Amino acid sequence: MIAIIISGAIALVLSIFGTPLFIKALERRGYGQFIRDDGPTTHATKRGTPTMGGVAIILAVLAAYFLTHLVLWTSPSVSVLLVLFLAVGLGIVGFLDDYLKISQQDSTGLRPRYKLLGQFLVATAFAVMALLFPDENGLTPASLHISFVRDVPWLDLAFLGTVVGFLLFAIWANFLVAAWSNGVNLTDGLDGLASGATIIFTAAYLIISFWQWRQVCNVDLDAGGLVHCYDARDPLDTAVLCAAIIGACVGFLWWNTSPAKIFMGDTGSLALGGAIAGLTIISRTEIVGAVIGGLFVIISLSVIIQVASFKLTGKRVFRMAPLQHHFELKGWNEVTIVVRFWIVAGILAGIGLGIFYLDALPRLTS
Repeated sequence: MIAIIISGAIALVLSIFGTPLFIKALERRGYGQFIRDDGPTTHATKRGTPTMGGVAIILAVLAAYFLTHLVLWTSPSVSVLLVLFLAVGLGIVGFLDDYLKISQQDSTGLRPRYKLLGQFLVATAFAVMALLFPDENGLTPASLHISFVRDVPWLDLAFLGTVVGFLLFAIWANFLVAAWSNGVNLTDGLDGLASGATIIFTAAYLIISFWQWRQVCNVDLDAGGLVHCYDARDPLDTAVLCAAIIGACVGFLWWNTSPAKIFMGDTGSLALGGAIAGLTIISRTEIVGAVIGGLFVIISLSVIIQVASFKLTGKRVFRMAPLQHHFELKGWNEVTIVVRFWIVAGILAGIGLGIFYLDALPRLTS
């Protein structure tokens, strides 16, 4: 428990005091946000706001996590190291995208095929390594099952053998990484929206990870034996990482709230999306994670629906996609949209946590 508190506190302090220093450094170099001409007209005032703030988030998370282990003289877990690899790897892809947008003063940035290639390489490397490194109980960071609130036995990706299972898991992991990283990226369109939604999601996963640690399958919880246990490899250390992400995002949100002094950019949105994908995989809650992170899912679906509708019928369902811009064009104030979307994110996270808890309730009460 102390590790969770230390990690969150260090990340918060580093982020809230480090971000303004990063803002000044970006301003000196003229690294400001380029605003698309086809976006909402109200966004014109955001032009030139420092971007690539995701660097501050990533550094705060890394420093907090490793300093916590240094202070407590404990070893980092393989599961969390893999999630950090995924987040940092995608953050680098996002950084290249942000840098090209700034240097070329164009919204194109990294070409889509190169961006997808970068995501694919990082996600595939993560997927392969996540099926290695078993602990003393034979648990690896990920498994060859698709998971709901735990691995679903009949959703076995290795039904045709281990080799096919590895291949299918790599495809599944790539889908999750692409979905979550692009979901956070699409959500990052209003001041504070993505960072606030990430805080809500990660807080839910801190609770899940701590709960899993308290009921890990190799621990006898009472004289009667095991209750509804979970086959997560490193749940307590996952909670430590969640605390670091929360602290870093809260500190960043102090400067990212409207009117934002800095944007996280693709550096931050892809990194946080990667972290979210990694958390769902190593906690083996991939499907219920879509409920907990339902706001990201809804915003992503709004883009898919808009594009599909326009291509099939020539008509738009929304005034503009992603969904938050639809409400902007309806006249909603930016802060109103952000707060209401946070409320939606909180409700969906609560529903997801309820589903997770209800799965354990029958055995807890038996």
